[in-house]
Amino acid sequence: MREIIASIDIGSSKIKLVVAEMVNDELNVLCAIDEDSRGVKKGVIVEPSETEYAIRKLLKKEEDILGIKVSKAIVSISEDAAEFKIGEASVSISEEEVSANDIIRVLQQSIKGNILKEYELLTVVPIMFKVDDVKTRIPKNMKGSSLSVKSVVVSLPKKDIYETAKILEKCGIEVIDIMIDSIGSYYAHHDESTDTSTGVVIDCGAETIKIAIVNKGIVINNLVLGIGGSKVDSDIAFIYKLTEEQSKKLKETFALANKKYASQKEKELIVNTLGEKVLINQYELTEFVMSRLHELLNMAKNEINYLTKKEISYIIITGGLTELRDFPLEIESVFGRIARMGKINIIGARDNKYAVCIGMIKYFDNKLRLRDKEYSIFNEDELDILCANSDKKSNSNDSILSKVFGIFFDN
Repeated sequence: MREIIASIDIGSSKIKLVVAEMVNDELNVLCAIDEDSRGVKKGVIVEPSETEYAIRKLLKKEEDILGIKVSKAIVSISEDAAEFKIGEASVSISEEEVSANDIIRVLQQSIKGNILKEYELLTVVPIMFKVDDVKTRIPKNMKGSSLSVKSVVVSLPKKDIYETAKILEKCGIEVIDIMIDSIGSYYAHHDESTDTSTGVVIDCGAETIKIAIVNKGIVINNLVLGIGGSKVDSDIAFIYKLTEEQSKKLKETFALANKKYASQKEKELIVNTLGEKVLINQYELTEFVMSRLHELLNMAKNEINYLTKKEISYIIITGGLTELRDFPLEIESVFGRIARMGKINIIGARDNKYAVCIGMIKYFDNKLRLRDKEYSIFNEDELDILCANSDKKSNSNDSILSKVFGIFFDN
């Protein structure tokens, strides 16, 4: 069975959608798109009808690309009010060996008593299993009489979950799983070393900075700061008397995140909101942007000590704001060598704005394997349509490949 999964990340600046197939533990992106966000403030949906409108536009883009509409997806929910609790449980093994059903039963038992009254379960993440007295991360097929688990139970307010699910349902999307951004951000960039140590993942977005403490691959604590890259935009707009759109474009296409390689000679001529022609120097603009980024990153840095007393082995910085040129230099200037920029390097989605979507799909795949299950958002008939549309596009005279061949072989 082909495993094709879709994920939607509802952000304050952009709503992102990724459709991807897992092939031999590798992620193959079929579609990665975004749409300007509407009705979302600091990661929270405040105008549902506006958000619904933006999601419908996003889904129309996806259908135009793939030729078939996505009707099932994983979705991210604002994690500002997320609760993290430790769960423990033990069950008898039904047969001689641990089965997927035994794993599901013990995880379900560990949830009991760990969900607040007005909250709903988001996910339960196993920290460690124990078959009789033997500790393991993968208990399936091990022999024994009892299976125990220690887990992290993550829950969110019901109103947040139901509001988002209701909007997606109106758009024709069945929510197959719900996650917080921090889980997606971690799984987008994790490796063997991060899975065995304690670290921090910082997601720098347009209106929020999300800080997550991750212990051996499991998010155990988090904090959301209500400030992000849009602060830089508004400050640039104020200084040079520009529109928000002009300042955002300047930040993304002309400024650098660190002044080390900024040029005094590079200049950009812009007409401001007063009708005046303003010549903006790259070095001066970068100095300003760098100072604001310094403030934002230092705010995140100062919060880490309040979130954990554990020794930190790594810090991964990700999110759409990190796409600014020379951002790794700015990371090092604030955090030192312990920190690095997480970089999405997957064909079709080479942009950190897709980090959460990519990570959610990887985490969902991990859950499927642990429970020994297969899943795809498309049934066999839909897969046939998808393949047929893919073949048509690859054979189309408008394809990039055909244009290249046309250049070299047209008579």
